[in-house]
Amino acid sequence: MAEQKGVRDVKSAARTVDILEVLGGLDGRPLSLRELAERTDVPRSSLYALLQTLVNRGWVRTDATGSRYSIGVRALLAGTSYLDGDPQLAVTRPHIDALAEELGETVHFARLDGVDVVYLATRESRHYLRPFSRVGRRLPAHATSLGKAILAERSDADVEKLVPADAPRLTEHTLDRPALLADLAVVRERGYAIDDEEGTIGLRCFGVALRYDSPVVDAISCSVPIARLTPEAERGIIAALARARDAIERAARY
Repeated sequence: MAEQKGVRDVKSAARTVDILEVLGGLDGRPLSLRELAERTDVPRSSLYALLQTLVNRGWVRTDATGSRYSIGVRALLAGTSYLDGDPQLAVTRPHIDALAEELGETVHFARLDGVDVVYLATRESRHYLRPFSRVGRRLPAHATSLGKAILAERSDADVEKLVPADAPRLTEHTLDRPALLADLAVVRERGYAIDDEEGTIGLRCFGVALRYDSPVVDAISCSVPIARLTPEAERGIIAALARARDAIERAARY
């Protein structure tokens, strides 16, 4: 059983968190008791009792048959509370609003969580609307400009600890770990990261780290369909991201 600072996990609490994390990562798709037991490795008898408690308290909901489970409204309320109380997001929000208005493209603010980045704010493009970038979405850090901008602030040894050797490939362009380490060296030199169809085919994304915390955990990015990305537009996006980063870091210091 996992331990931290000499304190052992409480089994029922750990199992409850496992249930919520599994259900929370399914975009609302329900699971049966059997499917949930397989994903959480919790015995069905114990799992059923935990699920009934979570259903009664609104953290999990069931379908009309009472046999399939999905994330409940209480999880939304907890997530909203996190966003409302996050000081970095409060500082960043007006700047990404301005950045999206200036560029007319999709802009993201995300935070590193384990091996993934989690989207905390998104402003959609005026031209390109696709349901890929909702708040709360998780993507592997190594396959996004946001994640690569954050990872570049760490040493290669730390990156190797964070990114597994068998890290998932989201597209044919996703970098393996050796290629990622080489790319991060370039990111450190030029000051911004590029995701060139590594996360989504047809999209190029540009990201910069926000250095108001140590270690760095936050970044902002801009995503553009390659089909209409010109060299001039690319230069404008990179310059605008740099200005927004500087403004956010100044604001965060105060």
